Amino acid sequence: MKPLCVDLYAGLGGWSEGFLAEGYECIGYDIEAHDYGTGGYPGKLILRDIRSIHGSELKDAAVIVASPPCQAYSYRAMPWKRAKALPPPDNTLFNECFRIQREASEAAGHHIPMIVENVRGAQKWVGRASWNYGSYYLWGDVPALMPFSCGPKMPGRNMSGDPDKRWGAHVTGGYEKAMQDALKRPGRNFHAFENGLGSSPTFCGADHETRGIKLGKDAMFSGPLNPSQPRYHSSGSNSRKAASAMIAKIPFPLSSYIAKHFKSVSE
Repeated sequence: MKPLCVDLYAGLGGWSEGFLAEGYECIGYDIEAHDYGTGGYPGKLILRDIRSIHGSELKDAAVIVASPPCQAYSYRAMPWKRAKALPPPDNTLFNECFRIQREASEAAGHHIPMIVENVRGAQKWVGRASWNYGSYYLWGDVPALMPFSCGPKMPGRNMSGDPDKRWGAHVTGGYEKAMQDALKRPGRNFHAFENGLGSSPTFCGADHETRGIKLGKDAMFSGPLNPSQPRYHSSGSNSRKAASAMIAKIPFPLSSYIAKHFKSVSE
């Protein structure tokens, strides 16, 4: 029987791709199917609010992985007065992961390991992460030995060359500077968007802090500006939604490494 990976806030299935490659069965939970014409979630997807799950339902899991929404943390880390003045974010969706793990472990009669991924900015509100793989910060049962990651994708930087150079640097800083540099680019007006006035924002970021600087006519921001503002999108097209989801997708080298680790531990 294949070991089971439960994938909370499944998104495009970045976690599941690595686990499936290592011989796991994957069941993902999300409130929507992120299918933008490319096939959607690669494992079994169950449309359900994570808050409605009792951990005992997942007692057969070998591993639980989760990527709760990061927009609230990302926006509060923006270099804008409006963002800095916001009240603390609601950590409910983040904390639900650990509730589910605790209930699942109690029902199983043994500890079920879990990895929770989010953004660097979440640390201020939920505690320091155990490790980061580039812009992907990890909490929970993070292995003692973790792979190094590549740096942020910046214009003119070749990330497709020598593998040793591509993956040889563990980047823990420099993203804020990259963000500031991007904000200062000629022709980029962020003031209207900051004030909630722009109908077609040019900044894209499921995680503005660290998951790449996406600027231009195809960019979007897919998160609430503040509690009194609605979600803003420059377009409802599938291509733009897909681009935003791809920014937040767990990279295969990370998901496959985690899958290999827990598989070796259980054998």
